[in-house]
Amino acid sequence: MTAEDAYLWLVNHYRDTAYLCSTAELAAWDQRTYIPITGHAHRSRQMESLARLIHQRSTILQIEDRLHDVEQSEYLKSADVTIQANIRMWRREYDRLVKIPERLASELAKASSAGEAAWEAAVHSNDWKSFFPHLEKLVALSMEKADAIGYQHCPYDALLDEYEVGLTATALSDMFLELKKPLVELQQKIRESGIKPDKKILNGRFSLASQKETCASLVKAIGYSFDSGRIDESVHPFSVGIGPGDARITTRYNEAFLGSGMFGCLHEAGHSLYELGLPEAHFGTPAGMYLSVGFHESQSRLWENQVGRSMAFWKFAKPILDAHYPGVKSASLSDFVLAVNEVEPGLIRVEADEVTYNLHVLLRFELELAIFNKELKPVDLPDAWNEKMQHMLGIRPKTIREGAMQDVHWSAGMFGYFPTYSLGNLYAAQLYAAANEAISDMDERLSRGEFEPLLQWLRTNVHQKGQCYPPDQLIEMVCGELPSSRYFVEYCQNKYSALYQL
Repeated sequence: MTAEDAYLWLVNHYRDTAYLCSTAELAAWDQRTYIPITGHAHRSRQMESLARLIHQRSTILQIEDRLHDVEQSEYLKSADVTIQANIRMWRREYDRLVKIPERLASELAKASSAGEAAWEAAVHSNDWKSFFPHLEKLVALSMEKADAIGYQHCPYDALLDEYEVGLTATALSDMFLELKKPLVELQQKIRESGIKPDKKILNGRFSLASQKETCASLVKAIGYSFDSGRIDESVHPFSVGIGPGDARITTRYNEAFLGSGMFGCLHEAGHSLYELGLPEAHFGTPAGMYLSVGFHESQSRLWENQVGRSMAFWKFAKPILDAHYPGVKSASLSDFVLAVNEVEPGLIRVEADEVTYNLHVLLRFELELAIFNKELKPVDLPDAWNEKMQHMLGIRPKTIREGAMQDVHWSAGMFGYFPTYSLGNLYAAQLYAAANEAISDMDERLSRGEFEPLLQWLRTNVHQKGQCYPPDQLIEMVCGELPSSRYFVEYCQNKYSALYQL
């Protein structure tokens, strides 16, 4: 077999595997949205079977043979960047997956599906007792997975690497140290400013029907097409890319607080715009996949915050809300923008302001790290959570639903995922600064509802690149320098100094 034939075999094999993966994504979406209560047990077994099939296809010996054929040939040296990227990332995935026993991969999938179902049933009633056995099992299986993969310093590094290549607990600790001091200082200055947003603007009575209509209008305006997706409700907002032309979002509405559904939709729409912008011709190969979880998060945070909480955006979008909500209509534009950028420590991560958000992520990172360093037992998570929340944000949850059970991630075994939210903030600020340099009169365009130039810039510079370049290299290519926390810190300082007259 020639190297070119070996490469084409790999393309076809991985593309067929990707169809199985997208089927699993569809089943997971259904489980979080419309599945009957009595269907969860069967769905867990379905997910277990799919995971086993996917793992088998991803670890067969023929992959090693075909990769060797290509890697040892002159074909790879002369190939274009997409082929080189595909081989590089296939090699990384194969070497990682062959270390995980098929039995463990199946057990993790089944436990994750069962854990999510248990969490969804328990979270509203603050039922930690019924959920805890699922969490304990997922921690044990994830520890086994980390040991199987291997690590240099701590088990948590093996889990982090699944979401962001090369990310380590040490690097994260340094990153959070760079962020914490200036953001805490900024929060203190805002508190001392004495300026208080009008809470009545976003708090009141907002009908679900009106919220659904206005949220749909907002995401459609920024480029999300309902020919390629839909908005549904779920306990925890999420987005899912089923495949080319099918990227769905969910949110949760709060009839007493307008911001929940609205910014949840903008955030998840940012994720789906990334999925819909991936190069369809490369579906099933790394060149057609999102670069990293941190990069994925950068797209959602950029549309939610850099765009969705800006004065320019609301010059265009406030009239959409005015038609439905008298309290919003009676507020001035500046008062409304101040309200959507209120800085106040809160209990819920997905509703946190930009200044305090990373402290929510730091809290989860420290708890996860302690668990996998065996310094904290899973059973002690609720108390440890409450103590850290008190220390970092000066508030304490009254219920476990507001504390250790508020996120869906642990119920799905997604340990190591949370830090990518802060990475997303850093990437988003740096990418937006570069886009602002490249697109003339950005604010003026946004205020007229012209979001296409920004979306196309992101599609050209991020979405269409797939996994052709490592995250650090792509940021340097697009922005002119390596990833830096400086852009996010400066973005927050400039924006909130103006809003709060610091």
